[in-house]
Amino acid sequence: MREDGWDDLIVKVELFCDEHNIVMPDMCDRFMAGTSRSSRQRDYITNEHHYRINILNAVIDFQLAELDSRFTDQSLELLILSATFDPHNNFQSFKTEDVCNLALKFYPEDFETVEMLALEMECGYFLVDIRRDIRFENLTSISDLCRQLVETRKSTFFPMIYRLICLVLTLPVSTATTERAFSSMNIIKNKLRNKIEDEFLDDLIVLYIEKEFADKISNDSVIAEFEVSGPRRVRFS
Repeated sequence: MREDGWDDLIVKVELFCDEHNIVMPDMCDRFMAGTSRSSRQRDYITNEHHYRINILNAVIDFQLAELDSRFTDQSLELLILSATFDPHNNFQSFKTEDVCNLALKFYPEDFETVEMLALEMECGYFLVDIRRDIRFENLTSISDLCRQLVETRKSTFFPMIYRLICLVLTLPVSTATTERAFSSMNIIKNKLRNKIEDEFLDDLIVLYIEKEFADKISNDSVIAEFEVSGPRRVRFS
């Protein structure tokens, strides 16, 4: 998008401005920093230069820097190679070379030499077979592809590819889940509650992280479970 996305973005902006009756500045005109300082502005840059270089490219560079600081080179390579199983656009991203490199670099202990040869052979038939099957036309993710392979029993015809897809889904690239767990621990076990036992802390963290499931548990079911777990002096229900 940094190199080739500007023209498409401008077209969308023009359509938006026309639809909402917004006056769009001419991209070839001189950019004025402000009406009060326009007469003292010494540099001469166009509106296109300002919005494309100083704003759009600056934001993209900032996002790239954030991604580089969060993910290691090995994680980025794993993410790029895993994208070969992306089912969008009729499996346009699928490449035999990326599939073999993915298995060879990141899962060498899961594929023997003979299985690597079988994997390369399966790739030659996989793309042709999948593209002919209408059941694989509207897939949107690698997990959908894996599920469809099982439902159509094609996982038995392409066992090496199916194994590799399962490995990709089992080992996520991002460490967001781990980071969220540590963030939850810092919130729950603060200075005022620094003597929480490990088991109790684990239970609280699970409830905090899985809020969508915890919200479905009613107070009555908790009370009923508490009563049947052992004898109580007082009945709660």
